Amino acid sequence: MDYPGNLFVVAAPSGAGKSSLVKALMELDGRVLPSVSHTTRAPRGQEKHGREYFFVSQQEFDAMVLGDAFVEWAHVHGHRYGTSKKAIEDRVAQGADVILEIDFQGAIQIKKVFANAVLIFILPPSWEELRSRLERRGEDAPDVIELRLKNAALEMAQTSEFDFVIINELFERALFDMKAIVHAQRLKYTAQRRARADTFQALNLT
Repeated sequence: MDYPGNLFVVAAPSGAGKSSLVKALMELDGRVLPSVSHTTRAPRGQEKHGREYFFVSQQEFDAMVLGDAFVEWAHVHGHRYGTSKKAIEDRVAQGADVILEIDFQGAIQIKKVFANAVLIFILPPSWEELRSRLERRGEDAPDVIELRLKNAALEMAQTSEFDFVIINELFERALFDMKAIVHAQRLKYTAQRRARADTFQALNLT
């Protein structure tokens, strides 16, 4: 189904800078709105329920799975994450550009449901830098960091499944690249036809 808005799906291994880039993009572009996922993990730092995630119990998550409420859900680092199909549909149907942070499994699943979704993968510049970023965060024990690095190898092996790849070596450059992807998508024929249907009709291009 076509919608007037665009759906951008961003995936990356932990520590690649995905969340920072998405946050900076939304601060610069008011037309890009977040898609808030559900998760069974506990909040970190200053995270708030309904802002970064909907933090739910295992039982609540189970009920949503049984109710077919998720367009996708997956186990990531020992926790479950799910994306509400209705929440995405409502926003893009209103013409908003929605951006979703998710793991690679979820991104590929979403593409099957939302054929027009734009998949973006964020890569670190090197293994050494990825490890350094994970250590500097100070959020995870050494064994958890090793698990994240092991998972990163599996995640980055799926990069070819994505439409765009950004290497986050210099943050400002990576942010510029992400802005360029969003702007270019808005100018594609199919996106313009969805967003400016009245103009296309007036020009007899429908």
